[in-house]
Amino acid sequence: MRRLAQTDGLTEFEQEILAAVRDFAEKEIIPVATELEHKDEYPVQIVEGMKKLGLFGLTIPEEYGGLGASLLLYALAVEEIARGWMSVSGIINTHFIVAHMIARYGTQEQKDHFLPKMASGDVRGAFSMSEPGLGSDVSAIRTTAVRDGAEFVINGQKMWLTNGGTANLVAVLCRTDEGHAVPHRNMTTFLIEKQPGYGPNPTVPGLTVPGKIAKMGYKGVDTTELILDGVRVPASRILGGITGQGFYQMMDGVEVGRVNVAARGCGVALRAFELAIAYAQQRHAFGKPIAGHQAIAFKLAEMATLVEAAHQMMVLAARRKDSGHRNDLEAGMAKYLASEYGKQVVEDSFRIHGGYGYSTEYEIERLYREAPMLLIGEGTAEIQKMIIGRRLLEDYRILG
Repeated sequence: MRRLAQTDGLTEFEQEILAAVRDFAEKEIIPVATELEHKDEYPVQIVEGMKKLGLFGLTIPEEYGGLGASLLLYALAVEEIARGWMSVSGIINTHFIVAHMIARYGTQEQKDHFLPKMASGDVRGAFSMSEPGLGSDVSAIRTTAVRDGAEFVINGQKMWLTNGGTANLVAVLCRTDEGHAVPHRNMTTFLIEKQPGYGPNPTVPGLTVPGKIAKMGYKGVDTTELILDGVRVPASRILGGITGQGFYQMMDGVEVGRVNVAARGCGVALRAFELAIAYAQQRHAFGKPIAGHQAIAFKLAEMATLVEAAHQMMVLAARRKDSGHRNDLEAGMAKYLASEYGKQVVEDSFRIHGGYGYSTEYEIERLYREAPMLLIGEGTAEIQKMIIGRRLLEDYRILG
């Protein structure tokens, strides 16, 4: 039993689920992750295994066929999966965000239609907010949705869709004309059903997924653009049935998504530490294992402390959301801390491996390329610090 990244207060049911996920990652993900990652190959068998485990429905309410688990349990499961291969956690993250948004904001018809299929993994979600050239400035999105009778006509280009090719449901944030002077009150989320694949979509005229974006890391999972040229969507597929609510719905999704990215950072950091402490006991220099040298022992001590601090911050953020409280401050802190610490632990592990860390035969090489994605996913470190700073000034405002 490992000492680091333990969580007190879990129920027996939660412990059993977490043990099953940990076992799955150990047996089904870690042995094949590096090979699939180097090939940039979608992990079909791993996804099928996650469907059988019920991971796609982990947080979906039981009445729709899910397990109704907490955000905390989901985050801990993501930590275990990311420890195996971070890309796999990306496959369920955007799916989870879309399911969360439908469960919280969807009409009854939308919940009945989508959630049971999402719980089984037959419908898998993608989340589309960003656009080329806009980055984190969500209020400046240009994709438009114009009402035409009982339908809306959508035109625009979206960027950085995780699962953009393999998903068959995409939640897309568009600009609608609500007449508000404040830009973010003129935004609406649309639920677009499509056929998986690349190129022009055969079931949705005007919708095109050009292909996978080539990336330094975060391979296996598909990251794509989305082009919408006169795509017609019925008004019944407005999330919640009311226009003008999209910004708030998406921000809530991002809030839980940031806990997910924090959990990924924790998982990657934990794996990097495990690889480092094992290697340091096997590699000899100057007549003894390098772990016996104070320079390496100090580095291992620092790495373990960062792993533990990031994990506990992530747990705090998840538990606050589960308790029904606003957690944008804690989620921002957790995402920022786990991303920065994760990158640092991976780099320290890379240094401990020496020249072998640069070899593609060693797992740390893959982690070294994956860690930078944590710094930009669900908002950069700078964005997190802006969010944290604003919230602190709200809570500590001087009156009078």
